[in-house]
Amino acid sequence: MAHKWVDLAIVILLMIGISWFRNPKAARKGNAAAALALAVAIIVVLVRFPVQPVSLVVIFAALGAVTGWGLARSVNMVQIPAMVAVQNGMGGLASFLVAGVELTRAAGGPLSAANSLAGLLGVAVGTVTFSGSMVAAGKLANRIRQTPVKVPGHSAILSTLSAAAVVLIVIALRLDHTTTSRLSIAILVGLTAAVGILFSLRVGGADMPVLISFLNSASGLAAALCGMAIGNWLLIACGAIVGVSGTLLTLVMCQAMNRSLRAILVGREAAPAAATPSSVPAPATVTADAAATAPESATASTVSVTDGPEVENVSAATADPFESAVAALTGAQRVIIIPGYGMALADAQEEVVGLSDKLVEAGKDVIFAIHPVAGRMPGHMHVLLAEADVDYTRIRELKDVNPLFSETDVALIVGACDVVNPAAIAATGTPISGMPILRADEARTVIVCNLDDKPGYSGVENPLYRDPRTLMLLGDAKDTVSRLLEQLSAAR
Repeated sequence: MAHKWVDLAIVILLMIGISWFRNPKAARKGNAAAALALAVAIIVVLVRFPVQPVSLVVIFAALGAVTGWGLARSVNMVQIPAMVAVQNGMGGLASFLVAGVELTRAAGGPLSAANSLAGLLGVAVGTVTFSGSMVAAGKLANRIRQTPVKVPGHSAILSTLSAAAVVLIVIALRLDHTTTSRLSIAILVGLTAAVGILFSLRVGGADMPVLISFLNSASGLAAALCGMAIGNWLLIACGAIVGVSGTLLTLVMCQAMNRSLRAILVGREAAPAAATPSSVPAPATVTADAAATAPESATASTVSVTDGPEVENVSAATADPFESAVAALTGAQRVIIIPGYGMALADAQEEVVGLSDKLVEAGKDVIFAIHPVAGRMPGHMHVLLAEADVDYTRIRELKDVNPLFSETDVALIVGACDVVNPAAIAATGTPISGMPILRADEARTVIVCNLDDKPGYSGVENPLYRDPRTLMLLGDAKDTVSRLLEQLSAAR
């Protein structure tokens, strides 16, 4: 009976830790509480089920701890999404190994039908999670093509492999324990590994955050099934918590993108990017070398950050987009900053938060607008801003901030494209069509600090870049925002 109370206390501590993730200020405390709960759970399991030799357990535990600590210390924020995908995969691999050992162990006699079914499902789900997560990690780390990849007959092959895995599980349940231990599990691992690979290959682009959260829920399900196979309700409870929370997060991400989970997981052909209306002039990116010969009639407000002399003449209306940007920020009452994955790539979060602080000191109303799928994983932008010690009271979510854009003087975009792309509303048949966006296009002035004016992750051209109200400050976001901050300080 005492064991159950200890297990219940561990589960409650884990749930408390997860609940603290809802608040950015309490997130670190929540992470520590969840880690403590899992550490205690490991100790409890080792005490209840002694493993011999103890020295071997200590050695491998130490190796795992040192490896994990080293990776966590060396991985930067750009690499975090890929690392999260790898961690999901490791959870699936652990579940597969435990369930596989339980199915093949010689001691203790054959398992019951219920335990065998849970073990076989644990092997299947764990293997799918592992192989699928490795593909997702490859995409996020730019080792595999990030756009959706489909082979001829992709859906038919995936359906056939999945059906074959189900049939094999049914057959394995009818076989004697010794036969089940070897051949059936080996074949099941091969089939489900292929399912995971094909499943993740055809998801890409703006759907990657959904894939990560879905695989996270799958790792929890695999752990719960593993717990059922070995008869450990603590593992069942912890796995179920991870599975349910991951599922809820997946559904929230789908709602944020205004599309069904099935549409994402089944995969879609990437539609061509929507054409920009011919009535909107194409942007003319002006470099330092070309500035001297720019015609006075030019209408573009675009400058590239280079090592050359400062651009002096870009258009008749706008002598220097940087000067215009500083003037717009100086005269603004409300500024909304929209961070994106480009901010992570440029490691510009410190400069962005510094600029926001400077504007607040000048009496401006400054807030950050965070799109649910900004970055490469859920909460990516929140973590980046937290790393730069942002004032959390300034952070707003999409549904809360969108009504404010029409009354905003300046929308400052830093490394974001798809989440502010009006084509998601105006165009049909594109990968982002129907996805709710941050309505930066409704602000009086838009300042874009992106590396270039190319389409974002979805491959859809952004007509906001061609809007006459938009100032394009192209180049490395860290340098661009730093220059804005310097000129803003000098102008005061």
